[in-house]
Amino acid sequence: MRATGWHGGSATAKDPAGYGIKFTESDRDRHFRPDWDEVTLELDGGPPVAVSLSPSFWRSCSELRSAEIGRWLLDQGAAPWPTGNPPRIAVNVVDGRVFSARVLRQRDLLS
Repeated sequence: MRATGWHGGSATAKDPAGYGIKFTESDRDRHFRPDWDEVTLELDGGPPVAVSLSPSFWRSCSELRSAEIGRWLLDQGAAPWPTGNPPRIAVNVVDGRVFSARVLRQRDLLS
């Protein structure tokens, strides 16, 4: 599935806690289960991280948010990004509630 980077408006661009990965509602509903409390993300070039699913994830905020995701995006050079141009992120189901994520670079989008 394709997701994008997310940044909360109140956090500064260098604060890793202000970042996450945003999913479309249809991808959220297709690949995540409401009875899950958390998922594990295997971040490309980074550590696997456990991310809690907040109640708002199922309402109107379909983002996985964590400082670990923010540090990963910053380390990958994908954050901060120009306004309105968040990085695209490929997310795949590995097994159950384990997902892998990698930032798509421009060359990935052209091939």
